[in-house]
Amino acid sequence: MKCNRLYPSLASRLGSVWYRHFRTYTKDIVSNGFPPFMEPLIFLAGMGLGMARYVPNFVGMSYLQFLATGLVMTSAMFTASFECTFGTFIRLEFDKIYDGMLAAPLSVANVVVGEAIWAGTKGAFFSFAVLVIISAFGIVNFFTALLTPIVGFLTGLLFAAIALLMTSFVKNINHFNFYFTGLLSPMFMFCGTIFPITNLPKSLQIVAELLPLTHPVRLGRVVVMASGWKYSLLLDLFYMVCVTSIVLFLAVRRLEHRMVK
Repeated sequence: MKCNRLYPSLASRLGSVWYRHFRTYTKDIVSNGFPPFMEPLIFLAGMGLGMARYVPNFVGMSYLQFLATGLVMTSAMFTASFECTFGTFIRLEFDKIYDGMLAAPLSVANVVVGEAIWAGTKGAFFSFAVLVIISAFGIVNFFTALLTPIVGFLTGLLFAAIALLMTSFVKNINHFNFYFTGLLSPMFMFCGTIFPITNLPKSLQIVAELLPLTHPVRLGRVVVMASGWKYSLLLDLFYMVCVTSIVLFLAVRRLEHRMVK
């Protein structure tokens, strides 16, 4: 007699990982949800309002607009990176959350991809929060920029994949400082967030084009401003999808050795 066993669908398995993180995050929604709205406000007040007086016109827009539209995707980068480095490491090594998940009908791939989807969701939320703030101050038109969270989600997925791969190598939680200081901070400075990469020397422009932040910032700026559409932006989207897929695959393979001992 053949025995039929019903397993949850792939969507249910990934959704269960996402929902677990959602429930944890929203337990303290005030302290978790308030900073995304305040951080861009503080940064724009400190940098944008001061520098805008010295740089009134900037590549077809005000400097305040240029800076604000760059912050939309860097916020997604940082939140996804924190979630899938420190957050994933703590769940893996200290809280042993994944031991319980893997005791359920979940594979390592389900857990890792679910983590990335959750980080992508946070990227969408943080990019939306920045959009709300810069729209409230009249820097951009909120209603023409409603596609922004979609790019924020893709940006979150991209940097979640990179962060998960990084986490697969890290044995000491303090080593993440090298990742944030050595890679994320330079990308924030040199990938078109605070000035165009065309201002860099030719050799550094090539390096900037290879770095993952350049592409979501360029794509996100066009989406937020709802102008400047070019076919070359499809290459930015292609880069993001390809790098996310390849790096996430490598992260799954490496984390299998950490989660299943």
